[in-house]
Amino acid sequence: MLKLGYKASAEQFGPSELLSYTLLAEEQGFDSAFVSDHFQPWRHNGGHAPFALAWLGAAGAKTSRIVLGTSVLTPTFRYHPSIIAQCFGTLGSMFPGRIILGIGTGESLNEVPACGVEWPAIKERFARLREAVRLIHTLWSEERVSFDGEFYTTENATIYDRPDQAPPIYIAGAGPMIAKFAGRTADGFICTSGKPTELYSEKLLPNVSAGLEAAGRRPEDVELTIELKVSFDTDGKKALEDTRHWAVLALSPEEKMSVKDPLEMERLADSLPLERAASRWIVSTDPDEHIEKIRPYIDLGFRHLIFHAPGPDQERFIRLYAETVLPKLRDAFN
Repeated sequence: MLKLGYKASAEQFGPSELLSYTLLAEEQGFDSAFVSDHFQPWRHNGGHAPFALAWLGAAGAKTSRIVLGTSVLTPTFRYHPSIIAQCFGTLGSMFPGRIILGIGTGESLNEVPACGVEWPAIKERFARLREAVRLIHTLWSEERVSFDGEFYTTENATIYDRPDQAPPIYIAGAGPMIAKFAGRTADGFICTSGKPTELYSEKLLPNVSAGLEAAGRRPEDVELTIELKVSFDTDGKKALEDTRHWAVLALSPEEKMSVKDPLEMERLADSLPLERAASRWIVSTDPDEHIEKIRPYIDLGFRHLIFHAPGPDQERFIRLYAETVLPKLRDAFN
């Protein structure tokens, strides 16, 4: 059974506007909404960065059915893992069965300006993530936790308000090491579309499977989740132009990973031609073409699809996609 979600792009829209789009997504039949957690957006001009944790509480209170999550949060620098355990324990208690904690190793754009840290290499970021996950799980399952890790410490800590069933943790990554870790420990694995097919078929998904096997887990224990970059409109020129705001996604990891200033990130993105800006997106006016370009991801095993639209008119996208594309996906693959 497919789950079809909406990406609430907090980098592009303010909190009230984003909430109205999420309410509409629920009304139009989307199954989930995942919000970005950024301290600073990808762009300085026209960018936004509402506090995702406060926003999730408001979204949970205003909605009734839709599942809400972060895609993705970094529980290792701005947030101590114990605070994330407390926050998502509270959210899970208030909205049982409707909260997902999506996490990753982070980017300097979000952590360096807020914390003043020197951005470490992936080895340390991954070690911090592993330890954070272990601490969060421990706090959700035990009382009076005294934890003495390499990076984090607690003393007789207790999360008093938490649901009987802890919120699932989804781990995001674009490399085999993170994918294997997700297979070993996570409830879901998150990645994004528009990259070479071999990345998914030969690196990411085989390593999720290897992690599952190493931990003695079943394939169904990890929900394969993907953010699908889709630009859909009845006007083909508009669908193409809408991708310009998100040209940053076409930058290589080497071009953007160490950039910590939204102004510099904006400059790099704006220097790209439109063809490269659109390269990560499924751009088409034809619902059937969208289905055919989404099909390979479903064939790979992804069952939770989160649709990220780049344009400013999100209401138009939500209504159009719910009317013309989502029913075809459900008919074809459920």
